[in-house]
Amino acid sequence: MDSSPTDVTFRAGGTQVRRSGGKVTLVSHRLRVQVVEGPETGRIFDIASPHAVVGTSSACDIIIRDPEVSRRHCVIEVQQGAYQIRDLGSTNGTFLEDVRVADAEIPAGGRVRIGSTQLLFKPKKKWLRLEPSDATEFGALVGTSEAMRSLFGLLQRVAPTGLFCVLHGETGTGKELTARALHQHSPRASAPFVVVDCAAISENLAESELLGHERGAFTGADRARPSPFELADGGTVFLDEVGDLPLSIQPKLLRVLERREIKRLGASQFIDVDVRVVAATHRDLEAMVTKGTFREDLYYRLAEVVVDLPPLRERPDDIEPLAEHLLGDEVRHGSVGRRLSREAASVLRLHAWPGNVRELRNVIRRAAALAQSEAILVGDLRVGPVPQAVARASATAPSAPTLGLPPELSALPLREARERWNRELERAYVEQLLDRCGGNLERAAAEAGVHLKSLQRLVRQLGVGQS
Repeated sequence: MDSSPTDVTFRAGGTQVRRSGGKVTLVSHRLRVQVVEGPETGRIFDIASPHAVVGTSSACDIIIRDPEVSRRHCVIEVQQGAYQIRDLGSTNGTFLEDVRVADAEIPAGGRVRIGSTQLLFKPKKKWLRLEPSDATEFGALVGTSEAMRSLFGLLQRVAPTGLFCVLHGETGTGKELTARALHQHSPRASAPFVVVDCAAISENLAESELLGHERGAFTGADRARPSPFELADGGTVFLDEVGDLPLSIQPKLLRVLERREIKRLGASQFIDVDVRVVAATHRDLEAMVTKGTFREDLYYRLAEVVVDLPPLRERPDDIEPLAEHLLGDEVRHGSVGRRLSREAASVLRLHAWPGNVRELRNVIRRAAALAQSEAILVGDLRVGPVPQAVARASATAPSAPTLGLPPELSALPLREARERWNRELERAYVEQLLDRCGGNLERAAAEAGVHLKSLQRLVRQLGVGQS
């Protein structure tokens, strides 16, 4: 499909995911470069990525065997829908239409000279309509809702490529599981998957954590330490919570990603690395770029595809199947067989799930371990306040609970009613949780099965406890 869709909105990046009228389209860029002069005359390079490094090194995307070309000479990339060419500190320079450039927009049909080689740039865009997948699982991800099947359709298309991805979603939505699934469904599956927790990297040790170091590189470096990019060579590096990465180290990370080489602290030689990078964050990286707290060039390098993971409250149809799946996991790991009562399933569906799937997993694990009967009842869940109508139904008519929705909500569109119901339930849950824990946020987060930062953010959003 080569005609452009209309009425679309999209995130800035190399490969956009566009949504219009419930339809999802993947817009990919093919960087086609033809050698029209020099030792490689006649060669055509088709790069199915919005980023291509040009040079003589075997680690480059476009390898030019020309003695006047540097190992990593220049890079062609997509930024905000435009094509850019940037010199990477080459010895002999990069020329666009005979003008030496450091960084310039390159039009389709533009001619680039590096050394004695001339390149003709002929890019193409491809629009691919993505249909929801028929699958209800992708790796360890589970979901039957249209939101999840649309997500699976996108991941199935992106996984086999080498595209870098940014996974955006709230705490507990399964960002690491998604990254692992992308790796498992890629040609790199047999190579390592290495996790870097950016939130745990202190600024004074950031360079050593990301680039590695040689023995004696600094006080206390009693042995050499390889970079995570070396450990993952041929595989995938997962940068978890990349939005927390200290600003001071971001240029060095960008250099690694652009040039595909690292130099450990204290080392004299560069090491070539071949990795795919999947980053994850709960932060709005585009807003951080605007504020200057995240580098724009690093964002565009990472965000070849941006994948939004839906929170659990926006896909209530997935809650019961997910709970049953998690119960199955508990049985497979040796727990006594359990099943959800209909009343318990109703309560799970009504809960706001500020901790998303991670919180649901903790609730199910605890209920499976502590329930006094084969059926998990409402009282076994401990997910905060239970609507009185559900409690009454649990006691008097377990086979057909009536939720007793307030009349004013039943007059609203379904989505709006659900959002308002969830918001009020969420507020009541947090208020009672904090009251029960004496205002101790750490204890409350542990009891709710969510990360402390997630609970703090929710408290601020709801204005709970504020005068």
